[in-house]
Amino acid sequence: MRSILMMLSCVALVAAGCSRESAPAPEASPAAAAPAASEKKMTRSHDESSYAEPEKVVIQDLALDLAVDFDNRQLAGTATYTLDWKDKDNKQLVLDTRDLAIDKVESLEMGGVWKPLEYTLAEADSIHGSKLTIQVPLQNPQVRVTYKTSPQASGLQWLEPAMTEGKQLPFMFSQSQAIHARSWVPLQDTPSVRFTYSAHVTSRPDVMVLMSADNDPAAPRDGDYTFKMPQPIPSYLLAIAAGDLVFKPISARSGVWAEPSMVDKAAREFEDTEKMIATTEKLYGPYRWERYDMLVLPPSFPFGGMENPRLSFITPTVIVGDKSLVSLIAHELAHSWSGNLVTNASWKDIWLNEGFTTYVQDRITESLYGTELAEAERQLDQTDLLNEIKDMSPADQALALPALTDRDPDESLSQVAYVKGAWFLKFLEERFGRAVFDPFLLGWFDDHAFQSANTDQFVAYLRENLLPKNPNAVTEAELDAWLIQPGIPSFATHARSRGLANTDTARIAWLGSGKLPSNQVTADWSTQQWANFIKGMGDKLSVEQLAQLDAAYKFTGTQNGEIAVRWYPLAVRSGYIEAMPAIGEFIQRVGRRKLILPIYEELVKTPEGLTFAREVFARARPGYHPITTASVEAVLAKAAETR
Repeated sequence: MRSILMMLSCVALVAAGCSRESAPAPEASPAAAAPAASEKKMTRSHDESSYAEPEKVVIQDLALDLAVDFDNRQLAGTATYTLDWKDKDNKQLVLDTRDLAIDKVESLEMGGVWKPLEYTLAEADSIHGSKLTIQVPLQNPQVRVTYKTSPQASGLQWLEPAMTEGKQLPFMFSQSQAIHARSWVPLQDTPSVRFTYSAHVTSRPDVMVLMSADNDPAAPRDGDYTFKMPQPIPSYLLAIAAGDLVFKPISARSGVWAEPSMVDKAAREFEDTEKMIATTEKLYGPYRWERYDMLVLPPSFPFGGMENPRLSFITPTVIVGDKSLVSLIAHELAHSWSGNLVTNASWKDIWLNEGFTTYVQDRITESLYGTELAEAERQLDQTDLLNEIKDMSPADQALALPALTDRDPDESLSQVAYVKGAWFLKFLEERFGRAVFDPFLLGWFDDHAFQSANTDQFVAYLRENLLPKNPNAVTEAELDAWLIQPGIPSFATHARSRGLANTDTARIAWLGSGKLPSNQVTADWSTQQWANFIKGMGDKLSVEQLAQLDAAYKFTGTQNGEIAVRWYPLAVRSGYIEAMPAIGEFIQRVGRRKLILPIYEELVKTPEGLTFAREVFARARPGYHPITTASVEAVLAKAAETR
């Protein structure tokens, strides 16, 4: 049998008879199911989602000088690059942009004089934006671009005061992953390039500006801010936010930024963050980013969290008062090792970020909150994944994805990267034991710290540092099944939670007898148990059954998004019109894609539901993030095509 390493290099994705946020499951398509012949020779570190040419020149440092203009919904200023010219014959710097207005490009000449450079901004590609080609005949070590962003920049959201928690001041925040950084900074927008950065940002003096850098908890709110990020990061971890933000400490190196009315509640919910940091350090080495703070964003944030270094962006939908959803904090923190420290070199290997992070998150949850909660979360994730892959192309079910030549990496991301990736690492842990596997994972993080890596490199590291520890523990065919083949291997161990089993028993009893479990049974149920209780109800219930559940448990109108995302689709499918006002309010108020897309997808299946979805979307759109807007538009457009 050919080695797995050779198979990965050739991307032989065989069709045989992946916070954790992702787009709807990618559907089967000829391109996804059958990689082109030219793709078989691709290098896994090559990033098809970027115009950059890092083999010729790389950005080593970025210096930003930007003004935040809320009135015009615009960032304007300069980006100055310190360059490392790797090819002595190369005379061009190629950058990624999207909807940027380029005013001028200059290079730093002898004597400290800036002189203009010739440049060409290509026509925009609908996925990748516009290639900016700068002629640098002298290979100057510093180049500066003066530019403005578009009010519709895909990586920025501008909120009127009425759309915020406090309703007094406007709000702005970025979302750069996967390829949205190019919409607010011209960059080599690829995770294969890492750079340090500094920034000088001015704004109206009544808002606080923060970045994924050295935010000072004691910094005055004065409209003039400076930042420095001394550790090299990839472009998708570049982040900025501005609004009515105050700080509440959790420990000497961690705390919460949020609007004043939210900050105390968030600090209580996330009070275990320092314990999470210390737990992860014991497993995988020191935290290398100095501070770990969290920024609670308005509900329109399209994801559960974003692991921006030193300042994770967090959705308020996980603040439910009982810490039942703080595994999202564990996930974003875990990225400080897996993703931020060791980064996938291209988006087709995103499982190296998200699968590793989901595995580390599970270990944090288990250590702090017990094996049962960790097992319950794994079981829910695995069940969701097995349902999701039913409608996916075989190629998209592999951990090592084919080249994303004509695909938006946002839309190619699925639960496969998160859950199948973590499941694979759990498989290795089971086969080798934690006494062997934990040091191996620590070594991977240490040996690749502040570097970008691909699946080939991980497999090579696995062969050299783990497999020899027990040569009979894992076969070549088993590695192939996890990394290359679609689906979940038949030999995979499935998570089994006693707590979820109890909810299954209660549900079955109710469906058979009509008698709900007693309050004594349900009083201590976790969010995960309630989610499982609802999810197993089947495709539809009678209106009377839904009304009985609602009267007992008040599911309609819940503030818990994990319950809402399971209850509301069931209500729609079952024709439970009593829930419709609350459904409309929920999908208008919340912009987190994971929580609202399943509801939209159910609504659009009937003419009445499609009309309702369009009406709500029209009201919600001004408060949605551009990423969420695009996702909802795709759902509505697809439904319209089938009518």
